[in-house]
Amino acid sequence: MTEQDKPRRVLLKLSGEAFGGGKVGIDTQVVRRIAEEIVPAVKQGVQVAIVVGGGNFFRGAELQQAGIDRSRGDYMGMLGTVMNCLALQDFLEQEGQATRVQTAITMGQVAEPYIPLKAIRHLEKGRVVIFGAGAGMPYFSTDTVSIQRSLEIHCEEVLMGKNGVDGVYTADPRKDPNAKRFVTLSYKRALVDNLAVMDASALSMARDNRKLIRVFGLEGTGNVTRALLGEEIGTLVSSAESRVAD
Repeated sequence: MTEQDKPRRVLLKLSGEAFGGGKVGIDTQVVRRIAEEIVPAVKQGVQVAIVVGGGNFFRGAELQQAGIDRSRGDYMGMLGTVMNCLALQDFLEQEGQATRVQTAITMGQVAEPYIPLKAIRHLEKGRVVIFGAGAGMPYFSTDTVSIQRSLEIHCEEVLMGKNGVDGVYTADPRKDPNAKRFVTLSYKRALVDNLAVMDASALSMARDNRKLIRVFGLEGTGNVTRALLGEEIGTLVSSAESRVAD
């Protein structure tokens, strides 16, 4: 099989905030819409792996400020990601899409353990694989996990679905009317200017391994399908020169 004949394999990173619709808990309408937009891409042959955050339930760093041990708070956050995984799995299955949840913390009754070769096999059989429980270790963000998993299961690119923005901007577009959207953004500029792509350790890992990252807005109807199919929406973060939209 030549490089051109290989099916497109991508990793979709979804934040916990997206699942909660900005609130604590799960906004079922939002999760259902995301599931409905994933299925058409899978039907067209795209192999889709997903990493889900847990910020709609717990964040270890925030719990630490409230007096809870950071490590324990991070583990609570990991359990929150699994709840999001199961919700997304349910809505995907309702759409007739075969799905597997793999977790970095063993919980045999609800999910498989994370095994990279098994995940690849599921993807090759047309199943969506959802990764939960982060890295299974405290102090690691789900951003870092999304880069690590994408490298281990050989994804073409990481798709970062964001709330409230349709890409990466030169400044916060909600505060600065002159902010311009990057069409392409270099890893170096993203790190030096501290642009809100993902946390620095995740971005450094992407840069060191030349992993492509596409940042796009989740709100637009059909955006998830478009990103999964490879349309050039949002901002592409790579080693190429940075360029803003006209």
